[in-house]
Amino acid sequence: MRFRGLDLNLLSAFDMLMRERSVSAAARKLNLSQPAMSAALARLRDFFGDDILVVQGKRMFPTSFAERLVPEVRHVLDGVEAMLSNRAQFDPATAKRTFRLIASDYVIAAVIVPLVQRMSREAPGIMLDLATPSERSSLEIAEGAADLMISPDYYITGEHPSEFFFEEAHVVVGWAGNPIIKSELSLESFLEAGHVGIRIGAQRQQSFADRQMSLMGHARRIEVETHSFLTIPLLLDGTRRLALMQARLAERLRQQYALGVQPVPFEFPLMREIMQSHRTRQTDPGLAWLKMLLKEQVSHDNPFFG
Repeated sequence: MRFRGLDLNLLSAFDMLMRERSVSAAARKLNLSQPAMSAALARLRDFFGDDILVVQGKRMFPTSFAERLVPEVRHVLDGVEAMLSNRAQFDPATAKRTFRLIASDYVIAAVIVPLVQRMSREAPGIMLDLATPSERSSLEIAEGAADLMISPDYYITGEHPSEFFFEEAHVVVGWAGNPIIKSELSLESFLEAGHVGIRIGAQRQQSFADRQMSLMGHARRIEVETHSFLTIPLLLDGTRRLALMQARLAERLRQQYALGVQPVPFEFPLMREIMQSHRTRQTDPGLAWLKMLLKEQVSHDNPFFG
C-alpha cells in the first residue's frame, strides 16, 4: 500500500534497520533475503533523498535525518499495532502469539515458572520470550520492542503507564548447616557475617535489598557478588555466609537446596513490583489476559515471613 508515494511496508524495514544498524541482521529479523533488504534501503534513500545509513569502518550508522525520523516512524507503527491488536477478541486456547517480557531471574523463578505450567495447558500456542533487565529495558518498552516489564518501582519511568503487581518481603538465607542461620539472628550477628550481594546489568546496579541496606547505613562484609539471584544458594553452600533474598524465591529454592531461612532481624521495607507496558498496548486484549494470569499467580502465593 502506498501513501503519498511511499510504500508503507518500507516503514517496517526502516524501523528494523534503525534497530539493528545492519542490512543482514534486519533482513533476518523480518524474514527477508539480504538483497530484498538492500533494495528496501535503496528505496528509502531514494524517497527521502538521504543516505539513511552510512558505513564507517565495519559498522553502519544512521544519518542525523534518520535519527530524527525514528520516533515518528515508531509512533506510526505503534498505532498500527494497537489497531490490529484490537481487531478481534483474544482467545488464549487458539491464539498463536509471542509475548516478550523483561523480568529478573527472581521473578521468572518465583512467579513465571509455575505460570508457564498452566499456560501449557490453557494456551499452548502462546510463547514467552523472557529477557533479563538491563540499562536498555525502559527503552525497549518505549520502542515497543518488549510487551511488558516487571521491575521494582524505583526503576519504572513515568513515560508509559504502569500498575502495581505485588509486594515482596525479604528474608535472610544461608546454608542449612551454617551455625549462624541456625541460631536466632541479631542485627550484630547479621552484619558481622560474610554476605553474598547482587549486582544487576552491565552497569552493576544494586538489587533492591542491597540498595536498601546502603540507604539504611548498614555496612556488611560482601565476600561474593553475583549477577543472578538463582546462584545465591550455590554461593552459600558449605559456608558461613548470609544473603538477603525475596521470600517467594526463598520458599521455592529451599525445596531444591539445603537452605536455612530466618526473618530479617530489623525493620526492612517491602519491595513493590510494578508492571509497565507501552501506552499503545493498554487496550491489547492479549496483554490484558497475560497480566491477569500473572496477578492470579501471585495471589495464590503465600510466602513465609510475609
